[in-house]
Amino acid sequence: MARFQPPDESSLTDRQRAIAGRVRAGRRGTVPANVVAWLPSPDLADRAAHLGEFVRYGTSLSPAQSEVAILVVARHWGCEYEWAVHAGEAARAGVPAAVIDAIGRAADPALAGTDGVVAAFAAALVASGRVDDAVHEAALRALGAAGVADLIGIVGYYTLVAFTLNANEVPAPPDSPRLPPLGPG
Repeated sequence: MARFQPPDESSLTDRQRAIAGRVRAGRRGTVPANVVAWLPSPDLADRAAHLGEFVRYGTSLSPAQSEVAILVVARHWGCEYEWAVHAGEAARAGVPAAVIDAIGRAADPALAGTDGVVAAFAAALVASGRVDDAVHEAALRALGAAGVADLIGIVGYYTLVAFTLNANEVPAPPDSPRLPPLGPG
């Protein structure tokens, strides 16, 4: 039996239904699998979904920069569902296909400027839970203190999402981009 079994709407409590309704009515327009997986703990689902809407749509980073960071997280944790959703979002945000592919293969995405700083910071943070002084200083120069805080929030939130999706073995949506195998393309 699959671990992830989305509940039948009729089996949800009034509180769970209200949370799902708020999420669906928000910027996402749907209730993503991670929120569904959190619904057994309504407080977690409610608070994490609210944070998720902020880190997805409200930070000082551009949509493309946010998606680069999210893809780095998805690749690091091997999260098929997160990759499937955000590879498409990254393309819609203007991230070049070659960059998406390079991140997917854990290769250097060869990004310059602020986008490169975002990718390097996210990669360092997921690799060790830390960033060295040079990467941190480059991020401060490129993004400012608020941008660095936002970037840390994005990486941390999407790590929680990856853990949730992976622990529940949530499959990628059908006909969605697949996480490429590691190594040269």
